[in-house]
Amino acid sequence: MSISARAHSIADLRRLAQRRLPRAVFDFFDGGAEDERVLTGNCSAYRAHALVPRVLRDVSQVSLTSTVLGQPSEMPLAIAPTGAVGFGWRGGDLAIARAAGRHGIPYSLSTSATASIEEIAAPGGPARRWFQCYILRKRAFTEALIDRAAAAGYEALMITVDFAVGGKRERDFRNDFAVPFRYTGRNMLDFASRPGWALPMLLQGLPVMKNLVGLEKQTVDAGALASSVGRSYDPAFDWDGLAQIRARWPGKLIVKGIVHRDDARRAVDCGADALVVSNHGGRQLDAGLATLAALPAIAAAVGDRVEVLLDGGIRRGSDIVVALALGARAVLVGRATLFGVCADGEAGANRALDLLHDELRRTMQLCGVQRVADIGPQLFEQ
Repeated sequence: MSISARAHSIADLRRLAQRRLPRAVFDFFDGGAEDERVLTGNCSAYRAHALVPRVLRDVSQVSLTSTVLGQPSEMPLAIAPTGAVGFGWRGGDLAIARAAGRHGIPYSLSTSATASIEEIAAPGGPARRWFQCYILRKRAFTEALIDRAAAAGYEALMITVDFAVGGKRERDFRNDFAVPFRYTGRNMLDFASRPGWALPMLLQGLPVMKNLVGLEKQTVDAGALASSVGRSYDPAFDWDGLAQIRARWPGKLIVKGIVHRDDARRAVDCGADALVVSNHGGRQLDAGLATLAALPAIAAAVGDRVEVLLDGGIRRGSDIVVALALGARAVLVGRATLFGVCADGEAGANRALDLLHDELRRTMQLCGVQRVADIGPQLFEQ
């Protein structure tokens, strides 16, 4: 029996990951910006919404199948882009991608992943692939990434728009954690305390953000700790730039990082096919709004013009139901499968998705709902 089989919730997988990883690495994945108000607010926002179940309905057969970005999905769920996964589990990007394929849901590859665009697209990977692209100062480099994703058959391009600069992630500063990686006296002791993690890194070398190879020389400056991708992001990127990308990209376009209804409307006018209500998992602006709180206004603003997706704070199947009832077509999960893969590799990623699948089905049955399409605001009405 795998270690993750003993996990009965995403919180259990988080504890297993924390037990296996050095503090600096765990905090990099687990942490948020500054006081982490948005990080905790994303999760706690779900507690403000109580579902009102209906009883004596036939829920012996419940379908979780949904339509996400115009294509069938076995759940109203996709994998959110997560960077540097290989620092938690070598080959972790591929492990999560395979878990997504096994569960019949879309997988989003991050620009800062430790697997390349082409590796994820190779046989055995997920059938539905989205590429999340940061807009870099070297615009030609960004354009080359977009062209590679198109050539590799990615279904959608996801442009992240809430990353004008990197957030102030204080856990990373305190732990001397940086990407590109550097050793200090503080983190060497930390790494040595987790030999099961450290030995493979020592023998096989540190993972590389393969899609960013050639972007810039690795820094050894202690002042550049954390938020390293933010150094290369183009803060001048604007609506005109988004329109240019829409003209360049032949497939579906997803705009991620929307929390204001006016921005939602404008993104649709630029040709977006879907929006992700997102605050970067609480890793950017710490004085911001929880994504669930932002969702209803955005869903109302765009209506049926595009699909509205949401990420941030999804830890239970009941959270998915709440998000759908408030207007989301589907949700994206990042930390849930990240905790799973860091705890137990591909088995842990599969366990995370199995748990969410079971909890979603159970919540629908307990609410008297047979189909995902029937989840709506009536679940809050008495």
